[in-house]
Amino acid sequence: MSTFPQLKTGAVMQYPASVVQQFSTDLVVFLDGTEQRSRKWSNAARRWTIDLSLLDESEIRSVEEFFVGQSGALGSFAFTDPWSGTTYPSCSIAEDSLTMQFDAQDRARLKLTVVENRQ
Repeated sequence: MSTFPQLKTGAVMQYPASVVQQFSTDLVVFLDGTEQRSRKWSNAARRWTIDLSLLDESEIRSVEEFFVGQSGALGSFAFTDPWSGTTYPSCSIAEDSLTMQFDAQDRARLKLTVVENRQ
């Protein structure tokens, strides 16, 4: 199982960064107007938005090679949440395309989203 690449600093993302926890609820409305709610998932699903800037050539190459190795959104990998330190063993990249912007020599940026796969 592969893991998401780290920057030279040892981090996987830079500020500003965000994580979203999403729940899913089934709602049944009965004829008398009462409602019954139940969880679809036992835990929240997580999404990390990773906005990387000021990357040097080796860092951008590392992320690009990882993206190609995962075949975009097809692959599965382990991702460590930088806030909690928890490693989620089954995550994927949300998109099938990777846009990189080169501002100057050793100054590149990219943005991608990592999603926790539902088991």
